[in-house]
Amino acid sequence: MKKIVISTGGGDAPGLNAVIHAVVKSSYLRGWEVYGSRSGYKGLLDTDELVRLTPEMVAEITPTGGTILGSTNKGNPFAMPVQNMAGEYQIVDVSDRVMKNFTRRGFDCHIAVGGDGSLEIAQRFAAEKGMPVIGVPKTIDNDLEATQLTFGFDTAVSTATEALDKLHSTAKSHDRVLVVEVMGRDSGWIALNSGISGGADVILLPEIPFDMAKVCAKINDNEAYDKHYAIVVVAEGATAIGADKVCKDGGEIGRQEECLGGIGEWVAKEIRQRTEKDTRSLVLGHLQRGGTPTTFDRLLALRFGGAAVRLVAEGKFGQMVALEGNGMIAVPLEQVIGRRKKVPMDCDKILTAREIGICLGD
Repeated sequence: MKKIVISTGGGDAPGLNAVIHAVVKSSYLRGWEVYGSRSGYKGLLDTDELVRLTPEMVAEITPTGGTILGSTNKGNPFAMPVQNMAGEYQIVDVSDRVMKNFTRRGFDCHIAVGGDGSLEIAQRFAAEKGMPVIGVPKTIDNDLEATQLTFGFDTAVSTATEALDKLHSTAKSHDRVLVVEVMGRDSGWIALNSGISGGADVILLPEIPFDMAKVCAKINDNEAYDKHYAIVVVAEGATAIGADKVCKDGGEIGRQEECLGGIGEWVAKEIRQRTEKDTRSLVLGHLQRGGTPTTFDRLLALRFGGAAVRLVAEGKFGQMVALEGNGMIAVPLEQVIGRRKKVPMDCDKILTAREIGICLGD
């Protein structure tokens, strides 16, 4: 009998529960046990936070958003924020404690479900501590280079597109410019896909530093076609030419990445000043992470979970399951981390956006 522990780390994504479902069902059919580590590595730091996962517990979770195990983006065991007696936070390496509990509980493998940051932690445990690890790629941003797609992305794009569809009517009713900020960090996949599908006039991507003069020229040009409103989609990591990324004030202790946010309001203010048009901004934010996963994301997540268990059976540790074409492959974790997938400038979607008259700010 094998004992597997599964964790979900980083930002949540629609489809996480489907991965858990597939791992548990696939394992129990082999006669194995599965445990869940709550809130990332918390269950391996405090074994009271470990939960035995049975087929009955996961029977109906596939269509449910979020993760039954909880998640965190501030739980790196190699740099864990710990509060001392004085109430001050110190960054402490507790990775040895995680490894000790992993060994003491008799686990044969850790299936780590996460994005670039979570998979980097898993790879460190594999390389430095000898932990048998299998990675499963998770991010709504679709920015992991080693896999064709990540689950959660399709749902996030569908949510953003639905929002844009609804915004057209209110923007038209008031002759208003609406600027919609979407997630994606330093990759523009969500902005590009939803912007094209949702009929945006302007799409601003992290891959293309934008010129506000050209953005405003596109909005003013709409008047020549008797269109007195505009929809602008901006990725949270987009920047104006010569400017820095816009981030929220203050950082969270223990958070691995900068907290982006605010570029939508900045763009709206510039448009308002330059065109004198009524301009508003809104941030879709965590709406893109929540809700029921689409059929595509459910199936992809189930396939990832099943493929991860197959790798455990084959003893292929230190790997991440990835989608390539119509099948699943294994990619060494060291080839995954630190490689963010950007929107290529010669891809068909960029060409399509330009050909149908969408301004990309350049």
